[in-house]
Amino acid sequence: VCPGERRPRSITPLDHNSEMSLSDSEFEPGGKRNFLQLTDKDGEQPQIASVTDSSGLDDSSQERFIGPLPRDGSAGCSGDYSSPSYSYSSILNKSDTGYVGLVNQAMTCYLNSLLQTLFMTPEFRNALYNWEFEESEEDPVTSIPYQLQRLFVLLQTSKKRAIETTDVTRSFGWDSSEAWQQHDIQELCRVMFDALEQKWKQTEQADLINQLYQGKLKDYVRCLECGYESWRIDTYLDIPLVIRPFGSSQAYGSVEEALQAFIQPETLDGPNQYFCERCKKKCDARKGLRFLHFPYLLTLQLKRFDFDYTTMHRIKLNDRMTFPEELDMSPFIDVEDEKSPQTESCTDSGAENEGSCHSDQMSNDFSTDDCVDEGICLDSTSSSERMLKPKSLLTFELFSVMVHSGSAAGGHYYACIKSFSDGQWYSFNDQHVSKITQDDIRKTYGGSSGSRGYYSSAFASSTNAYMLIYRLKDPSRNAKCLSVEDFPEHIKKLVQKEKESEEQEKRQREIERNTCKIKLFCMHPVKMMMESKLEVHKDKTLREATEMAYKLMELEGVVPLDCCRLVKYDEFHEYLERSYEGEEDTPMGVLLGGVKSSYMFDLLLETRQPDQVFQPYKPGEVMVKVHVVDLKNETIATPVSVRAYLNQTITEFKQLISQATGLPAETMRVVLERCYNDLRLLYVPNKTLKAEGFFRSNKVFVESSGSTDHQVAFTDSLLWKLLDRHGNTIRLLVLLPEQSPGTLANRTLCQKVGGDSDAAFEGSKGNRKSVETILEESTKKLKNLSLQQQHQGSSASDSQKSSDASDFEHIESPTQEADSNSSLCVAADNRELENRIRATAGSSGGASSDPDNHFACEERSDSEVNNDRSTSSVDSDILSSSHSSDTLCNADSGPIQLANGLDSHSITSSRRSKAHEGKKETWDTAEEDSGTDSEYDDNGKSKAEAQYLYFRAEPCSQDDSFGLVVHVDKRITLAAFKQNLEPYVGVTSTQFKVFRVYANNQEFESVRLNETLSSFSDDNKITIRLGRALKKGEYRVKVYQLLVNEPEPCKFLVDTVFAKGMTVRQSKEELLPQLKEQCKLDLSIDRVRLRKKTWKNPGTVFLDYHVYEEDISISSNWEVFLEVLNEPEKMKSMSQLAVLTRRWSPATMKLGPFQEVILESSSVEELKEKLSEISGIPLENLDFAKGRGTFPCDISVLEIHQDLDWNPKVSTLNVWPLYICDDGAVVFYRDSTEEPMELSEEERNELMKKESSRLLKTGHRVSYSPRKEKALKIYLDGGPAKDPGQD
Repeated sequence: VCPGERRPRSITPLDHNSEMSLSDSEFEPGGKRNFLQLTDKDGEQPQIASVTDSSGLDDSSQERFIGPLPRDGSAGCSGDYSSPSYSYSSILNKSDTGYVGLVNQAMTCYLNSLLQTLFMTPEFRNALYNWEFEESEEDPVTSIPYQLQRLFVLLQTSKKRAIETTDVTRSFGWDSSEAWQQHDIQELCRVMFDALEQKWKQTEQADLINQLYQGKLKDYVRCLECGYESWRIDTYLDIPLVIRPFGSSQAYGSVEEALQAFIQPETLDGPNQYFCERCKKKCDARKGLRFLHFPYLLTLQLKRFDFDYTTMHRIKLNDRMTFPEELDMSPFIDVEDEKSPQTESCTDSGAENEGSCHSDQMSNDFSTDDCVDEGICLDSTSSSERMLKPKSLLTFELFSVMVHSGSAAGGHYYACIKSFSDGQWYSFNDQHVSKITQDDIRKTYGGSSGSRGYYSSAFASSTNAYMLIYRLKDPSRNAKCLSVEDFPEHIKKLVQKEKESEEQEKRQREIERNTCKIKLFCMHPVKMMMESKLEVHKDKTLREATEMAYKLMELEGVVPLDCCRLVKYDEFHEYLERSYEGEEDTPMGVLLGGVKSSYMFDLLLETRQPDQVFQPYKPGEVMVKVHVVDLKNETIATPVSVRAYLNQTITEFKQLISQATGLPAETMRVVLERCYNDLRLLYVPNKTLKAEGFFRSNKVFVESSGSTDHQVAFTDSLLWKLLDRHGNTIRLLVLLPEQSPGTLANRTLCQKVGGDSDAAFEGSKGNRKSVETILEESTKKLKNLSLQQQHQGSSASDSQKSSDASDFEHIESPTQEADSNSSLCVAADNRELENRIRATAGSSGGASSDPDNHFACEERSDSEVNNDRSTSSVDSDILSSSHSSDTLCNADSGPIQLANGLDSHSITSSRRSKAHEGKKETWDTAEEDSGTDSEYDDNGKSKAEAQYLYFRAEPCSQDDSFGLVVHVDKRITLAAFKQNLEPYVGVTSTQFKVFRVYANNQEFESVRLNETLSSFSDDNKITIRLGRALKKGEYRVKVYQLLVNEPEPCKFLVDTVFAKGMTVRQSKEELLPQLKEQCKLDLSIDRVRLRKKTWKNPGTVFLDYHVYEEDISISSNWEVFLEVLNEPEKMKSMSQLAVLTRRWSPATMKLGPFQEVILESSSVEELKEKLSEISGIPLENLDFAKGRGTFPCDISVLEIHQDLDWNPKVSTLNVWPLYICDDGAVVFYRDSTEEPMELSEEERNELMKKESSRLLKTGHRVSYSPRKEKALKIYLDGGPAKDPGQD
């Protein structure tokens, strides 16, 4: 639909072979517009046969051409369009206006607007082109003029729609963070011009900015009695125009009105009288500005950003202000409306550009002659040297409007610029360039609906002009932009260089568009599975791509090239989809289905041995990984890959497996693992693989021993148990403490003893002695064997025992090797020990020898547990377990010392098991007692009884620290896991803690003993630290010392344990010996107090009789303050209030130390009495105020006197604005009759520096700043210097 029309335009097809006239073809005569729509004919793209054919078209027809317009304004199409290789993509490459946009890096729209304005200024562009860069003198990367030159060349010659400005901002010394800082466009203009002047020193362009943009004005004060005038000449690059006068609700309506207000003098009278040097007294005077010289390029800044002193916010003024397309500046030269009876003249005052004027000289300064002082530079005092300019030469033409859209909080800049070549206005909005009209310019005048008084447009968002640039209409100076043909030689070379660079970039993009990028995997014979990205041109053949992949995967010298091939691969399912036999010369683009941003499959570089043959993979096949299970040795072999079809039967599938593995199909059992731990026995002969749930990639386990195991139910069979264990076993890396008490002698033993233990037993009172005897004998035997192995190493003669002891699964992984004979030998002895225990227990008739049975729960008190730790024996509790997992809580990174009352001789490598008769067999589940943190229940019973779950440990060395590789069933509880670790740590499970190590080596303690290790996965790391583990009702507590008068008032002391039901005094009794041992603090129990800690704030004082959980709420990882008292505790009741007070002395500008005041009530009067008592300040002169923020409520001594709310009008402390309801509040007080110290400006600045340093060290800010704005800087030395003191 045409603009202004409401009906759709009808489209009539034209017959190209018709001889009809245009009028007969429904073309409308009479100057009306007729529109042609070009469409493809028979799939052929449109072409222009001849450029000269369009030479006679008028301007209106030019607008309808596809492609960029010629920049010289002549009619016709660009050569690009008439090229036979024309495609519609060229429309996307460059705007149809012929101009190039600039890419917004993030928030650099203000920069883009200014750069486009400078580019469209012919005089600036030409001068920049005439400057020649000397590479030998400066680095091109940091040269601002050179990077601007490159940018302008690209803006004029590039075929892109938009180009980057990163090279320019890099020359400014900016990093990427500057792209996210929006700045003021006028500020940027000033800073950039300053930088260019610095860079252009000693060149022809040294004075370019001044020649183009600098004007002069006189700042004067004139006595109204004698006519004496004092003046100073200033230069300016732009004229700031006020939108709305301060305190007024009415804005200036136009730029002319604002200019008139700018030079309107003000009268100095009354208290503002001026001291006249001639009259030697204060007189009424006239003060104002007078323009002396206007620059060639006049910049007007409309001051739309202001500050609202009511709301204390920056605001934007969106009032309407018109501006003309042609601005006559002649009325603004001399606007003196009242003349003194004496004319004035100028004398030298001894300062540059300053002076005073009186009679007899410069008699024409204030003449009403129109031709005097208009546009004249009054550098000379001689009237004969003045160059007079008529008014006609003071007409300025608008060519750039920089627009801000948004509010004072942020917004967007763009530029409306008129081209001097054709007079057309364009909108340069970052990468988008489009034609606009005068109506669009008028829309930038601004204006908001309604009038709500002064600053009515605060926070309102609107689009309006912010900077205007006019050019003087002077045919002798007005220039046109240099055409490409007229470029200086060095610019022509630069154009050629940039063109080649752009062509290279275009070729690279073309290559990128034709490059297939796909994930590549390879099972490297040495480096195992490798992953990379294969980038191959779509026209490269499979053979060439294979060679590229071969080099990419570093197989040269490892595998011959002819032993490698690329196959289609699904990495997620580990599925080989198909191979490409006979397609070695097929292009990769065909094989991969074209060039795509991503593929639904991957490629695998498959390798083979020279004597092997590649197996063909056909589409539709499924891949099966076959693991052979050896029931006798309880091992699972590495997988063998087999290809099968979904419509095959189980019988056919067994035959296929038999061929691949050599196992007999008749006795074969096949188990499919459909998903994690979902095992399915395939026993129906005629059922197909698809019906059994086979997918693209599958895992099966086969066993063909012909043993009686196949006669029992599958879930009760040994095969199921072995596979179940295989599916749930994970590998953990455990780091042991460096020096465990008692472990130096026992650790070597424990490395070997902790082998497999897969039997459980049930004891009775009658046979306990014999069991313990066996344990002690076996322990001695194991000790001797361990010491022998320590000195002699492993022995080959242990092979027999090794084969007998292989009751665990060999998990296939790159990091795991078969156990040494020596460790298996010890495992055999351990098995012998278990058998003897089982036999002894069985002979008493108290239990069955069935390995699935479990021994009964033992009953023990805490004292029995502690007393039972004194002997060194193998702990049979290792054979039992319960379900657990860990709850995360913060842990210290440093080593933790032993808990209260434990020393090295009382902690041994194991503890004995006491089995009691008559206890019912129990099974611990994930739901059972899920809320407890303790290893023992309320009656002191051990909860380490359940089905046996697999555990095997091997020693290893990690970063020079002793550690273990543990293979464990992840269904084991944390409690059972800790019991299994006891022999390796050297202490009982209650005396060490387990920390899970996460990314960045962050450690969190696992304390939930009744939850499993199901959240762990292979190769997770665990750190063991010595220290008493928590029991039920116990809480780990971090104790900090409160030092109220120290720079750092919060100091960490120790980790300790508080228990539910314990009194505060009892906790102090346990804490003090720990402080003496670990912190060297010898304290008296009556001179310390504990108090609540909230962040860094001290709170409620805990009294000795308070009970945890009853009077004091306590939680995991609780924190508490310990405060050392100078005298016995004065706090005796909860009704009392402990307040921390501090005296402020204005006369010395210092704060005194903290002093605690104990109040019996919340009365303000009592507080003031106490403060008067400790300070000696009379009650009537005492002022007080509550501190703000986090303890110690630091505040600058320069601000405390006026910033705090002194002497609030309240009678009690627990009401607004004090709200002092708990202990620990900070109160400042002062003597109201004390006058503040008088400070000089230098003393104040010095004190401010000291206070800033002090408050920064304590983490407190000197003053509040809601938004810190970063100053705009351009660095001439390549970048900002890093502040050594900056973090």
